[in-house]
Order: sequence, then structure tokens, then C-alpha cells
Amino acid sequence: MGSRFASHQLSNGLYVSGRPEQSKERPITMSSTAMPYTGGDIKKSGELGKMFDIPVDGSKSRKSGPVGNPPMRTGSFGGAASHSGPITNSTSRASYSTSGPVTSGMGGGPTGGSNRQKSSSGPLNKHGDPIKKSSGPQSGGVTPAARQNSGPQAPVLPATGLITSGPITSGPLNSSGAPRKFSGPLDSMGSLKLHSTSIVNNQAVTNLSQEDDYSFKRNFPKPILWSVILLFVMGFIAGGFILAAVHNPILLVVVVVLFSFVAALFTWNNCWGRKGVTGFIAQYPDAELRTAKDGQYVKVSGVVTCGNVPLESSFQRVPRCVYTCTSLYEYRGCDSKAANAAHRRFTWGLRSLERHVVDFYISDFQSGLRALVKTGYGARVTPYVDESVVVDVNPSNKDMSPDFVRWLRDRNLSSDDRVMRLREGYIKEGSTVSVMGVVQRNENVLMIVPPPEPLSTGCQWGKCILPASLEGIVLRCEDSSKIDVIPV
Repeated sequence: MGSRFASHQLSNGLYVSGRPEQSKERPITMSSTAMPYTGGDIKKSGELGKMFDIPVDGSKSRKSGPVGNPPMRTGSFGGAASHSGPITNSTSRASYSTSGPVTSGMGGGPTGGSNRQKSSSGPLNKHGDPIKKSSGPQSGGVTPAARQNSGPQAPVLPATGLITSGPITSGPLNSSGAPRKFSGPLDSMGSLKLHSTSIVNNQAVTNLSQEDDYSFKRNFPKPILWSVILLFVMGFIAGGFILAAVHNPILLVVVVVLFSFVAALFTWNNCWGRKGVTGFIAQYPDAELRTAKDGQYVKVSGVVTCGNVPLESSFQRVPRCVYTCTSLYEYRGCDSKAANAAHRRFTWGLRSLERHVVDFYISDFQSGLRALVKTGYGARVTPYVDESVVVDVNPSNKDMSPDFVRWLRDRNLSSDDRVMRLREGYIKEGSTVSVMGVVQRNENVLMIVPPPEPLSTGCQWGKCILPASLEGIVLRCEDSSKIDVIPV
């Protein structure tokens, strides 16, 4: 029985409506110029080369837009035409036939079943196959030979492919090479180490060492000390020679008396020199910030207020501090170990020291103004803050303070049979402090900064105290446990 509509059979056995296509060539309507044959060279592909930031050969640039009657380009790929842009329905239907020869809608005859070619929109790769485009990660187990991404690439995810909120923490890598992410609260040791590391690495925190303490040996000029030692050596030699030659001991007696007086003076200053400096700071007159001039060296007494980075004491965990100091001392007997290299027998030696200071505000008692004290960011600071004994441990009661044992363990310090003493001092918010420094006015901001040169205390003849040097900003605060804190 005949059909009203004409139909014909393709080479693969499929019946389609319409008459067979004629052998004459018909123009194709395209929205852009045809992609030229590149021969596998990506530099000749035009827009594709620009996507990968590859310089394109040739100085001519192609413009997108409808082109009428473009020239037909055929190659040795089974007569399949490659187009850059949308194509008509007849061309699309003919180009995506999966079995049998492809007729490309341009009158090209069949080329045999062995040269079946699938044409798609885009350039060809070096093997003559069209490059597969994708705008995201591929799903499934098929890996394309070449992939073109439009837009930025997605970040490298762990092997599980799970996307979590927040950045991936830095640390060791897992078996797949992705950073290992930890979840859950940290233990006390981990949080303590993290807190101590953040304090040490924070630029706003000034870490003070033992050299910032008062020491008569460091304050006394070295040339004068060696000159005095040389004079006494020469005096002893001359006195001994005269005593042996003429049997006159007068010179030797005078040298011995002078040496005893100088040695007693040095010993007195070594023991009471710090007290003499604190007495000098107490007698120094207070200045008013309202009338202080720019660049004037002043002493200001007032109430402390924390800045942007408050501190916490190491052992007692006192919050809202601007200065903290925790020191561990050990007593060395006959057979006990030394706390440091310079630790002598039958004395207390410093074994561990943690001392930090940051910028803070001080409200002047005289004028009521508030000034910013620049003691952070590595500034030079000389603290004179009283410390109180927190823990006094000997071999008989070393297990009575579990907090102290935990404090030692967290810092990898041994807790064997040693006589130890833990002292801690701090300046917390609301404490009364005396600050000595240089006033600096910057528009409406009033600051106290370290002086360019150290301040000399001068000789205190009534107390037999030799001069001492005060470098940087001087902080003076009495024992925090003995004073009443003024709430802010």
C-alpha cells in the first residue's frame, strides 16, 4: 500500500521521510564563521587559544555574527564538517548519526562505514576528534581526552569530595594528599600550647627577658669597673713589695682598707640597688597630661585600662592583664642540679621566665585625661612590678599542688626532687600604675612612648646607692595581691 508522503531508506536501514538529498551543494546558514582546520595546532584555533592564554598565529581577528554563503570546508575525516556556533536542524540530524556514513547536509556522498565521524560544535584536537567541552567537574568513571573549562577551576577537595564550611586547617596531609582537618574541642595541653604560641608570635606583644631586670653589674660601667680592679691589683703588688723590702706594711694596709670599702659598696648596691631605684621612681614628681608638652619626659600615675590585646597570667589565669610575669626559681644545694649555667651553689637560680607586656591606656589622676602607653610591638620596657610567691615546693610536698605539676608538665619541665619556688606578678585592668616616658601628641591622640636615651637616677649619697640607668618606658606597680583594685 502506497504512502502519501515520500520517504527513502538510509544506508543504515533507517527510513526517514522526504526525498533523498541531491548531490548538488546547498549553502548552510551559520551564526559565525566556520572553524578552520588547525591540523592539531592549538595556536591556529583562534578563540580556543585565547581561552588558554596561548598567543594566536596571524594578525587577523574573526568577528562573530551571521555569515551568508560561507565556503564549505571538507577534510579527510569522512566528510564531517566542524562548525563553531549553532547549526540548522537538518545538519544536526545528519551530523549526529551514530551508524553509517554521515552526509553533513551539504551533498557530500557516503564515505563508507569505517569513517563514521561524530561532529560537534568546537575545534578539533590533534587526532581529529572534537574537543569535549564541560563547564564543571566530570561525573562518572569516564575520563575525557581533553576538557575545556569555562570559568575558574574548583579548589582541590579531599578524597571524599565533601565540601565543608570554612578554610581547611594547615597541618599534616592525609593519605590522599589533602590537608587533614580536625574537628572537636582541643585538649588542655593543645589549647595551652596554641595559646602560648600565639602570644609569642603576636607582634603586638612584647616579650621581655631576664636582661630587662635591674642588675647592678649591667648598670655599672665596665671601663670603670676594670680600672678599679687594675688599680687594686697594682696596689696589692706595690704594698707586698714594700712590705718585703723595707718591712713597712702601711701601703698594704691602706690598699686593703680601700678594697674592703669598695667591695662593701658594691655588695650593698647589688643587694639594695633595686630598692633604691624604686625609691627614686616614687620620689619623682607626677606631671599633668593636660599641661605636658610634646617631647617632655614625665611620670604619670593612674588607673590602667586594657587595649586591643589583653593578656592572661600563666599560672593563676588572671584575665584582662596588660603585663604578666611568671618565674620559676630553684635552690641549689650541695648535690642538686643547677637551674642555669650561671647558677651558684646555695643560691636561688632562675629556671623559667615568661614575661609579656602590651599597649594599654592610663587615666591620669592629676588631670583625668587618658593616654595610650606604647609598650607593645617590641618597645623597650623596664618593669618594676612586685611579684608574690604563689607556690613553694620541696620534695616533701611536691604532690600537694596538682596545678603546679600540670604547669610543669605543659612546659616540659622536670618535677623531680628539687626545691622550687614559683613567683607571679601582673598588672590587670583597674590597677594603679606609675609610668615614666616621653609625651607624644599626634592630633587628638595622646601617647607615652619610650625615650630616645636612658634616664640616670644619680647618686643617692644618703643611701650609698650608685647611679643606675632607666631604659625605655618604666612601669612601676606594687604587689597586685596587696592593693585594692579600682573597677573600671
